Amino acid sequence: MQARLPSLLLRQTPSRTVGVLAGAACVAAVTLLLFPLRQFVPSNSLGVVYLLAVLLISTVFGRGPGLATAVASAVAYEYFHLPPFYRWTLTGSGELVTILVFLAAALLAGFVGDLARSRAVEAEEQRRTADLAADLAHLLLRAEDLRTALPAAAQCLARALELRYAAIEQAVVAADARYAALPLRDGATQIATLLIPTDLPKPTMLRLRRQVVPSLRALLAAARDREAVAEEQAALRRIATLVAGGTNPSEVFNAVTREMGRIMGTRYTDMNRFEADGTLTMLSHWDDHGGRDHFVPLGSRWPIEDMPVARMVWQTGKPARLTTCDEDAGEFLRRARDWALGSVVGSPIMVENQLWGVMIVFSRAEDPQPEAIEERMMKFTELLGTAIANAESRAELTASRARIIAAADESRRRIERDLHDGAQQRLVTLGLELRKAEAMAPPYLKALLSHTVEGLAGAADDLQELSRGLHPAMLSKGGLCPALKMLARRSSVPVELNVSDVGPQPERVEAGVYYVVSEALTNAAKHAKASIVHIDLTVDDTAVRLCIRDDGIGGADPRNGSGLIGLKDRVAVIGGEMEITSPVGSGTSLVVTIPC
Repeated sequence: MQARLPSLLLRQTPSRTVGVLAGAACVAAVTLLLFPLRQFVPSNSLGVVYLLAVLLISTVFGRGPGLATAVASAVAYEYFHLPPFYRWTLTGSGELVTILVFLAAALLAGFVGDLARSRAVEAEEQRRTADLAADLAHLLLRAEDLRTALPAAAQCLARALELRYAAIEQAVVAADARYAALPLRDGATQIATLLIPTDLPKPTMLRLRRQVVPSLRALLAAARDREAVAEEQAALRRIATLVAGGTNPSEVFNAVTREMGRIMGTRYTDMNRFEADGTLTMLSHWDDHGGRDHFVPLGSRWPIEDMPVARMVWQTGKPARLTTCDEDAGEFLRRARDWALGSVVGSPIMVENQLWGVMIVFSRAEDPQPEAIEERMMKFTELLGTAIANAESRAELTASRARIIAAADESRRRIERDLHDGAQQRLVTLGLELRKAEAMAPPYLKALLSHTVEGLAGAADDLQELSRGLHPAMLSKGGLCPALKMLARRSSVPVELNVSDVGPQPERVEAGVYYVVSEALTNAAKHAKASIVHIDLTVDDTAVRLCIRDDGIGGADPRNGSGLIGLKDRVAVIGGEMEITSPVGSGTSLVVTIPC
C-alpha cells in the first residue's frame, strides 16, 4: 500500500482549492513550529523550513497552489519571525533583501516541485502505458483467433484508462453522438476502429491519440500478420500433406488455387499450363464468392498472346503484374475488367527447373495487390511443382511397369506360339513317322520303336504343359471364365468356383486375374496345406472384384519374397489393389479390385 500511494496521488487530478487550503495549513504549521526554534536558530535561517512546505505543496498539487503557498510563506515569515515581530515593516534594507531572496527561493522551490510532479506524472503515464501495451500484446499476440481476443483487449484498455466504455471493431465504424471512433490503420488500410466515449477529458483524449492508439495499431497489425502467417503455414501444410500422400493431381490443383486465393485475399485465382502450340490450358480456378459462372471456362485454351501477364511470365520465367486498365491488357484482361477485377499477378510454376505453367490471381478493382504477394505465391507454386513432378514420375513409372509386363506377356505368347507351331508340331510329325516305321519294322525292332514313340509323345505333352504355363491358349481363345474353369479342373486342391456373368474385359485385366488365380492355386497346393479353395469373381460398372480364400495354415507374408509381391505389382500396374490377409492357422485371403 505504501508503494502504491505515490502512484495513486499522481493519478489524481490536483484540485486548486484543496491545494490552497493544504498550503495554508502547511504555512500555519510551519509558523507554529518555528516559534520554539527562534531562540536557537538565527531569524534569517528560519525561512528554509517554509521552502520545504512550498516544495511539498507544489509537488503534490501543482504550480498554482505552490505559488500561493510561497507568497503566504513570505508574508508569515516576515510578520512572525523577522524582527520587529508582529509588524509589517520593510523599511530596513536588510529585511527587504531577506524577504525578496526568500520569495525568489520560494518561487523557485515551487517551480522545482511542479516540474518534479510533471515529470513524475509523465513517468507514471509512460509506465501505465507500457503495462497496458504489455497486457494488450499478451492478449492479441497469443490469441489463436484475433476476433475473439478483441473484447478482452478493449476491456483491458478501458480498465487501464478508467473509461466507462471501450470497444475494438474489425471494421470501419462511424462515430455517433455517444461514441468517438479512432481509426486503427496498417499503412493506408484501416484494419479496425477504437470506440470510446465522446465526453472524455482533453488530456485523456490526447494521451489516447499520442500513446495508446499507435501501440494498439502496431499490435493489431502484428497480430494480423501473425495470424496470416499461421494461416498460410497451415494451408501450406495441408497442400504438402496432399502432395506427400500422392493425391490425384487435379485435387492438388484445386486445393492450391483454393488455398492461395483464400490466403491472398484475392477475388479470382486460376492455374494454367503452357502448351507446346503457344496456348494456355485452364486447369483449375477459384473465386471468393463460390460462383460457378467463371469468366474463363475450365479446360478452355487461350493463346498466350491474349494474356499479357502469362506472356510476361512465359518470356521471363519470373513473376509479373499488370492492371486490367493497361492499354495492352488483351482480350483476357478486358473480360476481367468487365468483371470488376483490378490488378493481376502471375507466378511461374516450375517443374524440374522447367517452366510448366502459371498461377494468376486477380484483385478487386478497388484493392491493389500487396507488394510481397509474388513471394507468397512462390511458396504455393513450389509445392505445386513438386506435386506435378511427383505425379509425372509416378505416371512414368506406372507406364514403364505396364510396358514391361505387356512386353513379358507378349514374349510368352510368342514363345508359346513358336513352341506350338514349331517344336511341338515337329515332335508330332516325328512320332507319326516312327509309327510308320514301326509297322514296317521286323519284330525285334517293333518294341524299341514303340518305346521311342511313347517317349516322343511324353515329350510333346511336357512341351504342351510348358507352353500353357507361359501363356494359356484358353485365355486367348475362350476368354476369362473358361480359362479359370480350366485352372480349377487342373488344380490338385479342390476348388469351389463362383463366377458371375463376366463379359469380355481388357486383355491386361483378364491376364492379371488369370495369373493371380493361377499363383494362388499353386501356393495353396505347395505351401498352404489347404483342403479347399473358394474363388469368387464379380464384375460391375466400376470394377472387377476377385476374392480367393483357402482353409490352409496361413502365415503368408509378401515381405518374405514370395510370389505375392509379383502379383501385387501386376495388379498395381493395371490400376488395381490387392489386399492380403493371412493370419497364422486361419487360412489366406486375397481380395483384388481392378477398375474397369
